[in-house]
Amino acid sequence: MTLRCGSFLSLLCLSVAPGFAQQLVSTTPAPTERQITLDVAVNEKSGAPVPGLQQQDFTLLDNKQPQTITSFKAITGAAEPIQVILVVDEVNTVFSRVAYERDEIERYFKRDGGALPVPISLAYLSDKGLVMGGTATKDGNALIAAMNDNKNGLRTVTRSQGFYGAAERLELSLRGLEQIANYEMARPGRKIVVWISPGWPLLSGPRIEMTSKDQQNYFASVVNFSYLLRRAGITLYSVDPLGTSDSGGFRTFYYEAFLKGVKKPSEVQLGNLALQVLATQSGGRVFNSNNDVASEIANCVRDTTAYYEVTFEGLRGDGPNDYHPLEMKVDKPGLTAHTRTGYYAQP
Repeated sequence: MTLRCGSFLSLLCLSVAPGFAQQLVSTTPAPTERQITLDVAVNEKSGAPVPGLQQQDFTLLDNKQPQTITSFKAITGAAEPIQVILVVDEVNTVFSRVAYERDEIERYFKRDGGALPVPISLAYLSDKGLVMGGTATKDGNALIAAMNDNKNGLRTVTRSQGFYGAAERLELSLRGLEQIANYEMARPGRKIVVWISPGWPLLSGPRIEMTSKDQQNYFASVVNFSYLLRRAGITLYSVDPLGTSDSGGFRTFYYEAFLKGVKKPSEVQLGNLALQVLATQSGGRVFNSNNDVASEIANCVRDTTAYYEVTFEGLRGDGPNDYHPLEMKVDKPGLTAHTRTGYYAQP
């Protein structure tokens, strides 16, 4: 059976910056819009962040062309405003695994007697939508108490509801991410969003058909999420709470087929909006196939202890929503730089 996206398109016509795609076509961005700031985490093979690098250690390629870095700042410790948001995903995680997910979060909060390295807040995604869990704090014990006060909602959206249940989970998830980005847009500093989930449905493949209008709408959503996450200063991380039970599963690597930036509507698939894809493209990392979720959360947070803030002047696009891939190279052997993998330039 072939499934057509038009039947559930209304679910996925996201309210991300309504009319934004049309606005980009008709409006020339202000000069300041061309100033793009990247948060760059540099990691050793072990995953440990690397401090102490200098501007001359970095080479930035925009559309495969070297670009001048107009400002550079090496940041360590709490030198800049930063916070971490842990998202407890009760929609895409099987019910029996949600309790384990929460236990692992609590185990992380208890480290060092509850003293956290950076302010952390909680958010909960359920069938009722996303609920933000209050002010960020470094008090892990207070966060444990707040998490225990939050009761699981009765989830009417389950894995067993087939294609349309999957479409609804996808819609709930993307709206939740949109809500976080819009909220954080007005707040200063860098934000690390750690989404604890095996990911929402990709709904991509040879049995999924999209009309030209569908593709136009989904392409607009891809462009808008790229814009929102960058402007909100969000780096997204994906942590799979299913651990080794998900190890080697198709979902743990299928997202890699959608990592390349989408240049035009005819290329778009719903997999381009996958959690793991958006995380990688934002400069974050994907953690799966490990039962030690508490340590994986710690690895995400550890990237805040040393990173680099790099600014450059983005190129003008040859047309509306002209995708420009970005590549940051480090002139040191054995090191890998993680930052945003592209942006959509405007004429």
